[in-house]
Amino acid sequence: MPKISVEIPGELLDDLDDHVGDEGKFVNRSDAVRASIRKTLDVLDEIDARHDRLDGEGAAGSDGPAGDDDE
Repeated sequence: MPKISVEIPGELLDDLDDHVGDEGKFVNRSDAVRASIRKTLDVLDEIDARHDRLDGEGAAGSDGPAGDDDE
């Protein structure tokens, strides 16, 4: 799995950390970021589908970039 580096404002990172760990919804920050990216891509695919902007690749409900098959 490729690794990337991003700069995140401290306030956003603090908010993210509230959802990570034993008491949170995610095991670690990477898990939280991946889930967030997947959700965003799903929403964007749904918007594109409503506006007939999809070319069949990455359509909502498909195993495109937002799918979980790379984990």
